[in-house]
Amino acid sequence: MKPELLAPAGDLERLKWAFLYGADAVYVGGPAFGLRANANNFTFEELEEGLKYAHERGKHVHVTVNIVLHNIEVEKVLEYLKKLESLGVDAIIVSDPAIMELALKETKIPVHVSTQQSTLNKLSVAYFKEKGVSRVVLGREATKEDIEEIIKENDIEIETFIHGSMCASYSGRCVLSNFFTGRDANRGGCSQICRWDFALQDEKGTELKGEKPFTFCTKDLSLLKYLPEMIDIGIRSFKIEGRMRSIYYIATVVGTYRKAIDTYMHNKDKYQYNKDYERILVNCANRESAPQFFHGVDDETCQYYNGRVEVSNQDFLGVILGYDQEKKVATVEQRNYFKRGDITEIFGPNKESITYTVEEIWDENGEAIEVVRHPKQIVKLRIEEPVRKYDLIRTKRC
Repeated sequence: MKPELLAPAGDLERLKWAFLYGADAVYVGGPAFGLRANANNFTFEELEEGLKYAHERGKHVHVTVNIVLHNIEVEKVLEYLKKLESLGVDAIIVSDPAIMELALKETKIPVHVSTQQSTLNKLSVAYFKEKGVSRVVLGREATKEDIEEIIKENDIEIETFIHGSMCASYSGRCVLSNFFTGRDANRGGCSQICRWDFALQDEKGTELKGEKPFTFCTKDLSLLKYLPEMIDIGIRSFKIEGRMRSIYYIATVVGTYRKAIDTYMHNKDKYQYNKDYERILVNCANRESAPQFFHGVDDETCQYYNGRVEVSNQDFLGVILGYDQEKKVATVEQRNYFKRGDITEIFGPNKESITYTVEEIWDENGEAIEVVRHPKQIVKLRIEEPVRKYDLIRTKRC
């Protein structure tokens, strides 16, 4: 069975981009009880619109209700769950046992156990199955052997993360954010202390001088190379992290995994790992990546210790808004600086990327220009090969 490709969606726009670029389902935060307090979470009206958009296309929407519940919220959560049920959400993602029990007893919404539960063994999965949940999202610390045994001994859907940020602690169980900043990591306010720089001291309190400040920032997760293994052991859903990521990141990552999954499922015997897909994923991220725990590797190669490496990504150059087939001219909305002579790539949901050298640019008045430097500036580019609305332009990198 082909696995579900599950994408993040921080708002309605990103929901639509995720589906456009090949997601089978998205997970979103509703107006309450979610773990991304700083994201542009969905209102009920936006959630209703997103569900309509998804269901018309045979897609699904999962809503995170994965907060750790406090007493003051107990009376409110059932009403919230009932509202989600009335809207027709396809599943909720839950970590708190109280919410889980309420949802299973009082609603008919399918319940998925959140990765916040750090489920890593077959007995825990069996427990949740007995409770009546329909899917378990395993902790990101699970190895391939763990996952294989869990699936072999439990007839229940298993979801795993396949790409995105990692937590330096067991997922979601770090309290350093609470301690240093008063922002509760388990209530959506994590300030990502693991990405801070620290001064090191020896046992006498003397500061140790290094080449760079100490950090324990994790590298990102990327399991592109291990897709065939993950499909063959029966993982039901592949989850991409990143509800606060840009449309460019979502389109790039979702589109790349969509192509890789479809290629393997189309002809497993002739499947070959595509290094170009790896290049694309590396270039759209602002940190290095590693397979993390999948093959049991959890050494120094999975983290940064001498200063974090996290640079702003400027590869995303523009969005195709339209294309005049007769004139071979595209209308483009700019997203980053580019100029005549730049070598770029154009990619879309139904095409492999093409290399394109910027040769002719006109502004909205039809005047020829050399540089596109204003935020969201509308320009026209001569592009000989046909392109489509919602194709994207990025910097061409080796």
